[in-house]
Amino acid sequence: MSRAQFSLFPDESPAPTLREVAEAVRAAGIEGLPDARRRADQARYQDVEVKSALAKAQGMPFRWALNPYRGCTHACEYCYARKYQRHLELGAGDDFSTMIFAKRNLPEVLRRDVSRRSWTRETVAVGTATDPYQPIEGHYRITRRCLEVLTESRTPFSIVTKGPMVVRDIDVLVKATRSAGCRVAMSVASVDPDAWARLEPGTAPPWQRLRAVRQLLDAGVDAGVLMMPLVPGITTSRAHVEHTLQAIADAGATFIGANVTHLDDGVREHFLGFLTREYPTLVEGYRRLYPRKYAPKGYVQQIEQLVRDTAARLGVRRTGRRDI
Repeated sequence: MSRAQFSLFPDESPAPTLREVAEAVRAAGIEGLPDARRRADQARYQDVEVKSALAKAQGMPFRWALNPYRGCTHACEYCYARKYQRHLELGAGDDFSTMIFAKRNLPEVLRRDVSRRSWTRETVAVGTATDPYQPIEGHYRITRRCLEVLTESRTPFSIVTKGPMVVRDIDVLVKATRSAGCRVAMSVASVDPDAWARLEPGTAPPWQRLRAVRQLLDAGVDAGVLMMPLVPGITTSRAHVEHTLQAIADAGATFIGANVTHLDDGVREHFLGFLTREYPTLVEGYRRLYPRKYAPKGYVQQIEQLVRDTAARLGVRRTGRRDI
């Protein structure tokens, strides 16, 4: 682009690509996105167009990922996906939760991808980077349209979300369950009100999410809970873990998964800033616990053993750390 302003694009032109977004932000910052609309939640939303829908996943228990949005108003302080905003020349802090990119042509591109003769209908993981049911989905409905495409093509899929809005699409999920299959993993790291309010300020309350799990199960959709991540010093005490697992068991979840927070570059700096404001007594402990992005193996195993033992006692089947 010779100039940074997207307003130079004629009205009839398609939305910019993510590469064009990065070029515009590099040249003029957020003001390089004049078409980004600010809504009542004070976040800005920019439509973008993509050339491919499915992304190959590395080191995960699935090969294909699908993310209808980039950025997330749930604003979870620990979210590893914050690092991805840097690819768009944006920061891992407020830019992640206040600048959202909606991939408006994703359902059409996905239909093309799964219609190819080479497509072998492997499981597609939906929502691996940002939540597919963050509130703006109520407006765009990109996630729902993508699920309809996957269901029509008899492609199995899994969903990870913190959004109770997933129950809106029970009709599609039931159809998928009866054809190629689907699974919904609701993320509930803790049911402690204080921890939830501080760590996940833009999300629905944990009990609303667990109520959604029950609704999905009652409709015949396989649904469980991911206690991800467990945050050292905040949600890892025995009392916290037992309280959360009891609530998960009461919801009837068919499976759980759990892991301990990891702090990638960019995310680490943001999270330490959050701790300085909200939990200042934990800052030095975190610096020792996280000399690198992962906590020490022995500590992680100790927390996972606590989850494993408690889940077994409560009769909730535990899956692998990243099984969705």
